[in-house]
Amino acid sequence: MNRPSMSPVSTHHVLCFLLFLIPNPCLAQTRIAVGSSLIATNGNSSWLSPSGDFAFGFRSLSDDGTKNDQLFWLSIWYDKIPSKTIVWFAKQDRPAPKNSKLELNSGSGLVVTSPQGEELWKSDGFGGTVSHASINDTGNFVLLDSSSEVLWESFANPFDTLLPSQVLGKNHLLSSRQLEESFSTGRFQLRMLDSGDLVLNTINLPSDYANEPYYSAKTDGSSNASTAGKELVFSDSGSLFVLRENGEKFYLSQGQIPSTSDFYHRVTLNFDGVFAQYVHPKNSGSNGSWSMLWSQPEDICNGVNVHDGISVCGYNSICTLGADKRPNCNCPAKFTLLDPSDKYGSCRPNFTQSCAEDQERLKLGPMEDLYEFEEFVNTDWPTSDYALLRPFSEDQCRNSCLHDCMCAVAVFRDGNSCWKKKLPLTNGRINPTLNGKAMIKVPKLDFPPSNDSRCPLPDPKAKDGYPKTLVLTGSLFLGTSVFVNFVLIGACTGFFLFYRKQLKKLSVKGNVVETNLRYFTYQELFRATDGFKEELGKGAFGIVYKGVISNDTAVAVKKLTSMMQDKEKEFRTEVNVIGQTHHKNLVRLLGFCDEGQERLLVYEFLSNGTLSSLLFGGDPKLKIPWNHRCQIAYGVARGLMYLHDECTTQIIHCDIKPQNILLDDCCVPKISDFGMAKLLMINQSYTQTNIRGTRGYVAPDWFRNLPISVKVDVYSFGVVLLEIISCRSCVGTEASGEHRETDALTDWAYECFVEGRLDALVEGDLQALQDTEKLKNMVMVAFWCVQEDPYLRPTMRKVTQMLEGAVGVPVPPCPFPFNSCNSSIVT
Repeated sequence: MNRPSMSPVSTHHVLCFLLFLIPNPCLAQTRIAVGSSLIATNGNSSWLSPSGDFAFGFRSLSDDGTKNDQLFWLSIWYDKIPSKTIVWFAKQDRPAPKNSKLELNSGSGLVVTSPQGEELWKSDGFGGTVSHASINDTGNFVLLDSSSEVLWESFANPFDTLLPSQVLGKNHLLSSRQLEESFSTGRFQLRMLDSGDLVLNTINLPSDYANEPYYSAKTDGSSNASTAGKELVFSDSGSLFVLRENGEKFYLSQGQIPSTSDFYHRVTLNFDGVFAQYVHPKNSGSNGSWSMLWSQPEDICNGVNVHDGISVCGYNSICTLGADKRPNCNCPAKFTLLDPSDKYGSCRPNFTQSCAEDQERLKLGPMEDLYEFEEFVNTDWPTSDYALLRPFSEDQCRNSCLHDCMCAVAVFRDGNSCWKKKLPLTNGRINPTLNGKAMIKVPKLDFPPSNDSRCPLPDPKAKDGYPKTLVLTGSLFLGTSVFVNFVLIGACTGFFLFYRKQLKKLSVKGNVVETNLRYFTYQELFRATDGFKEELGKGAFGIVYKGVISNDTAVAVKKLTSMMQDKEKEFRTEVNVIGQTHHKNLVRLLGFCDEGQERLLVYEFLSNGTLSSLLFGGDPKLKIPWNHRCQIAYGVARGLMYLHDECTTQIIHCDIKPQNILLDDCCVPKISDFGMAKLLMINQSYTQTNIRGTRGYVAPDWFRNLPISVKVDVYSFGVVLLEIISCRSCVGTEASGEHRETDALTDWAYECFVEGRLDALVEGDLQALQDTEKLKNMVMVAFWCVQEDPYLRPTMRKVTQMLEGAVGVPVPPCPFPFNSCNSSIVT
């Protein structure tokens, strides 16, 4: 039987039908019309790709591991898996509060605005008119014009993740997050360099300065330009490779790659610096999870070795590699986390040790009775060495560290090498090939804190608070003769007087001694300063001179004035306060002199001088660009937050002003001059004291007989923040434009704010005006700080969060409720 021949028309129809069945990624997308919008709520606030694999919209901000339903971030995530893993998010300055709006318009594309109408983020960097938008099944969100040409896409603006079919070109990068549940930029980068090399490196936050790479693909084509890398490609089949200029591929993917038809794929630069490829089974319901295929470096604990202390774990911590090739950070024995909420942070010792303290403790007994060693096999902090002793036995190594007041750890290796290390310890890790052990020197007894002027706590097993020795010897009297009892009483009395004398010495010296502080003689400092020749500055309590101590280390020596009536009190206050602190935004105290009538303090020398001299000298905006001024403000806020919230004893500085903020070589701010500081004991929220501070920066609390709390520092910071923004001093500055010399800076700045004249506040600083959102945000933070009512002022922790964009900044009320205020703000 003959088959009927197929007509040309039916053949054409069949071919069209077959072509229609071929998958086309361009067809698998959701068309979103101009004018469409989403609202930041906990309900359905997203647009889905055609397959439903990806969602684009608002996600609740994660805060300390719990979902915060008041703050949101514009994101793209896998919507079909329980973890809802985020693969892209907008680089907003701050999160969007609840009921914020995302709108697609033809001119700016995507725009996020707050409920008050303030613009929080927009897609920029493109030209043309948006016709519509799409999210396709590759996870790419695109803005298109009327001819379907791509104007903007999320693939070209990645953060920490790449998806199949995504490319990373030269001079582009991925940034890690600060923490697993954070949207802030972290310390690690994956960069495709202009040379063609693909590298992993750390950066020195808050700057973008890139350190030496800790991983390199070695695709820079140094031997042959044609082999240089062109771009990093994550193919739609799930393979990751560097495409060379000559078309060759350098594969980073290792082993068999599961099919992208059955598995979701992503490559992510994790917050801990591990760059890895993950897969997740599709249609797995609630049973599936992400599995790691490969990672670089293979051992992140031993892969990052940076001499400036930037590594995976914080100071004094030990990094160990987990079964998932991700790092775990742990504190050694008798060390605890500085911030209990940050398990990857620094550890602090639960004891104090310094050369000065060891000298006093020796009077109570030999070092063998005071210290012991905690041992850790194959553990090292390779960048903390200051001495190598070889050939040395283990006993010699232990004994050398025991009697060296600088030594915190001794590492004995290879049977004959002794490495002595001092605090803080950096880049700690366990290395099975080390062939040795670390011996950490810790006290046998719980030494009292150095800043405690009281006697050491009595033995808890003693009766009535007396030393155990006295109680035991007293029991001997009942069974001996009168003569023997008389001898025993005399011996015990002598011991008690000696013991009390030693406690008194410890108490007096302990009042001015803290970890790693060095005693200087007056003659040492006289020679170091060349007879107090070069004056750096002068304050209410003394004159600061430049000096040079051992190893050509430049220092600043503060000599307290002999005319100061409270000299002893202020001296001990400053040593006690700054001696117990350790923060990068506080000036480091190196040592002191307490000799006769002379009281001197020795600080680290900071080459850029005071913030005051740079802000108000010459043309300040040429000296400190806007972005640097922002970083200075953040640093001062972090330093104050540390004093108020993170010290064992809460500290009120009482004299925050630009003259007391110093800048190092990289313009990192450091708070100085703690002569006026007040200490708040545990469970004490305020103090009563005489007026302290400097005109223009003093909070109204001092004059209204209100309790003095940390909020006085918040007020002073608000004034300083306005000075940083405007480059104008709050006292004695010359006026320009509409700013009259008789006007207080805060009054005039608030007028500029409510009238919408921020350009006048920054005197036309182009960098600041191009960063309008951050400028307005910082101004509003300043006005929250200078509220006359101290209860309306935020804490420094909240101030820091607002400045860094972790929380939104509501419009502040008039800061001067006791004066007339125009509350009609022009936006």
